[in-house]
Amino acid sequence: MQARELVKRYGDREALRGVSFEALAGEQVAVIGPNGAGKTTLLSILAGIVRPDGGEVAVAGAVGWVPQQAALYRRLTVGENLLLFARLERHPDPRASCEEMLELTGLGERRGEIVARLSGGNQQRINIAIGLLARPAVLLLDEPSVGLDPRQRARLWEFVSGLAGGGTTVVFSTHDIQEAERYGGRLLVLADGEALFDGSPGELREAVRREAPEAADRDFETAFVAYLQHRGH
Repeated sequence: MQARELVKRYGDREALRGVSFEALAGEQVAVIGPNGAGKTTLLSILAGIVRPDGGEVAVAGAVGWVPQQAALYRRLTVGENLLLFARLERHPDPRASCEEMLELTGLGERRGEIVARLSGGNQQRINIAIGLLARPAVLLLDEPSVGLDPRQRARLWEFVSGLAGGGTTVVFSTHDIQEAERYGGRLLVLADGEALFDGSPGELREAVRREAPEAADRDFETAFVAYLQHRGH
């Protein structure tokens, strides 16, 4: 996936200003930055939901989109949700696609359970399963671990990392800097619609040492905040 010079305006406000980056097959890219940085706008453009005012996106294959708010019908069962979305995707064999996703996400034993009765972690797994119905080359996740407890979060990332290990490109946004450091092989730092940094967590540490040496030996979140401050954000 490649994004080139993406621009998005809402009235007089520029939500994105010439953002470019590339994500390779099997990479896990974390998009981080303060509130209003443009993270959700970027992912929405990559997903094809929002049209940019400038720039372009190139993707070799389908894109799966998992929004922060679970796109589920809570009164239906797990299986009924997957079957419905498989039909909406116009799969030639919706039932086979449903079975494939139940097996892939480990939800087979819960196929008959009403979604509203499931934990937040299992609902998020269904949400991701729906995003995977298109068999995407790229999976986009907007704040996927919000509201999950530590055990649910660990299971979620084990699953997502397994997808990346199988060659799926994963791009996710998060406010949790430790989560970004742990699960993002690359970090894309946005602030006020601009891309300030694109590289590994280790390379961001080096950037902090250069620009904010007083914070270089602190925890990653503190160092990141100091980096933003030195960049004027």
